[in-house]
Amino acid sequence: MPSASANYRNLLRTSGAAAFFLPAAAGRLGIAMTGIGIVWLVHARTGSYATAGLVTGGFAVADAVAGPQIGRLVDRFGQARVLPCALGAHAGAVALLLTGGAPDLVAGVLVGATLPQLGALSAARWSALLSGERAAALPTAFALEALANGLSYMAGPALVSVLGAAGRPGAGVLLAAALVVGGGLALAVQRRTAPPLVGHAERRHAGRALLRSAFLRQVALGLTLGVFFGAMQVSVTAYAVGRGTPDAAALLYLASNCTNLVGGWAYGAWRHGGSPRRHQAAAATCLTVACLPLTVLDAPLAVGVTLALTGLAVPVLLILTSVLTESSVPRAVLTQAFTWGNSASAAGIAGAAAVAGRVVDAGGAHGGFGVAAGAAVVMTVLALSGPRDSPPGVPSQEILRSRGRRPAG
Repeated sequence: MPSASANYRNLLRTSGAAAFFLPAAAGRLGIAMTGIGIVWLVHARTGSYATAGLVTGGFAVADAVAGPQIGRLVDRFGQARVLPCALGAHAGAVALLLTGGAPDLVAGVLVGATLPQLGALSAARWSALLSGERAAALPTAFALEALANGLSYMAGPALVSVLGAAGRPGAGVLLAAALVVGGGLALAVQRRTAPPLVGHAERRHAGRALLRSAFLRQVALGLTLGVFFGAMQVSVTAYAVGRGTPDAAALLYLASNCTNLVGGWAYGAWRHGGSPRRHQAAAATCLTVACLPLTVLDAPLAVGVTLALTGLAVPVLLILTSVLTESSVPRAVLTQAFTWGNSASAAGIAGAAAVAGRVVDAGGAHGGFGVAAGAAVVMTVLALSGPRDSPPGVPSQEILRSRGRRPAG
């Protein structure tokens, strides 16, 4: 345990690492608070959950659509130039939402469209910082990103809910915006670790990598993982409510979230060897095996244990998706590539929530768990398909050439 934790400490001691990771982590907490903060604020203003859901849905769709476009601008002009503009626009959109200066739906869409995906910007910096001989540490860096993300989505919604329950729903949205803007600006001033910019001709050539199978496979995996998340959210709630114990849903989520953090921490601390594609296929297979019993299990303890087992595999898939995305595209489009993965996952969550809801209405919670298990099967097929990829942090020869490095051999 101490030795494993030392890997994370050593990583953060890398020159410039903590200076960009910590602000990005603070901003990520704000991002995790924003959606649920909008729910509390709009419901308090209108008294309608339907309206609150509509505004939050508009926010999520705008975030998913605009994220890759902001990433594209970052790859072209750099984080230091794009982030202040995006964050200024985001602060203005939040002000419109808080003051009622625009219809709630319009303001919610603007909040989502101007929200920079700080996790993608941080991941791009890790890729630039851990290049060459230090590239073997990338899985640990992406595991640290996954841990920050997991902690944010555990603590953020809870903090906003406390403020909302105390009768201050606007405070949650304001605090979220302060974290996003403050963390983002602190990230923007860290110029030394910012990914280097490339010329226009190289960017045009690099953009074709976003259409290649190696990258599209990772986007499809992100989409399918989002389907898994969306189906599990609906199914766990339906299972607890169906048994007449709705409060048990929180405990079931807690079991999965805790093992999620443990799984991500353990994988990042482990000394990695072998092909990341094999690790990804193994993690997807384990997730499938863990999910299938949920389609028939009914005892709460058995369901809780099974959900905990699924939580161990999920962060490994997230980490490896980042690793394989990083090795499949040139650095000139890396930020855009990371944001496409995030957007695909968000789209999967939104679509699966609607589909799983219909399945649950027709066949109960076990049907919804079946949707999640089906998504895990598709992930396994995707992870096993296609040609073998490079080892962790080692791009293909064509990608190496695009980064100005000579391929081995």
